[in-house]
Amino acid sequence: MSFISSKVVTAWAVTTFLSVPAFAQPLAYITNQLSDSVSVIDTAQHAVVSTIQVAGKPAGVAISPDGHFVYVTTPEGNGFSVIDTLKRVVIKKIALSNGALGITVSPDGKKIFVADWYQHTVSLFDAKTFTLLKTLTVGQSPSGLAVSRDNRWLYVANRLSDSVSQVDLNTLKIRNTTHVGQHPFGLVVDKKGEKVYVANVQSDDVTVLETTHLKKLATVKVKKLPYAGALALNDSRLFVTNQEDGTVSVINTQTLQEIAVIKVGEKPEGISTHPDDKHVYVANWFDNSVSVIDAQSLKVVDTIQTGNGSRAFGQFMTQ
Repeated sequence: MSFISSKVVTAWAVTTFLSVPAFAQPLAYITNQLSDSVSVIDTAQHAVVSTIQVAGKPAGVAISPDGHFVYVTTPEGNGFSVIDTLKRVVIKKIALSNGALGITVSPDGKKIFVADWYQHTVSLFDAKTFTLLKTLTVGQSPSGLAVSRDNRWLYVANRLSDSVSQVDLNTLKIRNTTHVGQHPFGLVVDKKGEKVYVANVQSDDVTVLETTHLKKLATVKVKKLPYAGALALNDSRLFVTNQEDGTVSVINTQTLQEIAVIKVGEKPEGISTHPDDKHVYVANWFDNSVSVIDAQSLKVVDTIQTGNGSRAFGQFMTQ
């Protein structure tokens, strides 16, 4: 699998420094895979306030709970990079392989998890020392990762196994594995830790799982090539990027029905919810932009130009 678009685009990267506080909140960190950079968006200003150079075709992204560090997977850099958000520079590079893609941080900020597409593993790191603590063998080509809010469970989307694994973080063993749709990629867990929503790229649907035994509750059809999802409005609505369709599907999480389809940019991929729980940010890979959706009106209220190949796979918004 290639992690980089075959579309030919002119690489560009612009660095702009504005007189804003170093930890202005909230900020969005958008990986631009084709320009080897991360755009920093001040969501109060609706503008890119800095561009950080990150070599290795950055793809996945996660942010420490305190907002001090951003972790970015770099498939061509064979691992992941650590960004100091105060200095806005890469301060450390951790070696893995060229399969590093999905990445997440535990809610307590103590552990970093990195999915390795080619090794079929998830690597567990100490977030303070960056020591490798454990390598977990999961399904084939793991991609999306999410940790429950109580730091107890890790959920892994195994794309080529068409499954999701639930890892017990106390024992570091797989508790359950459930078959979902075809080629699951992104997934998201609700605040209560009761449901997992899985975007299945090849079957054009979302699988809903309950977390107790990882049983399948429903399958919801969306549009073409769903990539990732984010919850908003107290988890009452799920927003799913449809990569090939250039849209975001909106699912009512009570009725489990698609209630709206919102046109965004070309090839939407990464998606995260603003801490206000009312706005959803969508990275558009081919449009080099981020669309901002009002979760109540279900309309795009802003478009922010970023870098070349904006992917932002993971949780890219500071809390």
